[in-house]
Amino acid sequence: MTDQERIAVEGRVKNALQQIRPYLQQDGGDVEYVDITNQGVVMVRLTGHCGSCPHALQTLKQGIETAIKRVIPEVKSVERV
Repeated sequence: MTDQERIAVEGRVKNALQQIRPYLQQDGGDVEYVDITNQGVVMVRLTGHCGSCPHALQTLKQGIETAIKRVIPEVKSVERV
């Protein structure tokens, strides 16, 4: 992915995360965008209850990653930092 493509995808990822955040916040959690690699891996930080929840990996993969990949096919995966 070129730098220009990366910047465009980054904006779309941030927008997608804004759509997801209210659902996480209802349960006392949240998600923060950290970075995206040139390989299409989005790095996020889970905070609040999501940061220490035993179901955080499930939320990350089945919730956040699925929602982002549905609207942004350039994203290969979403990983937690």
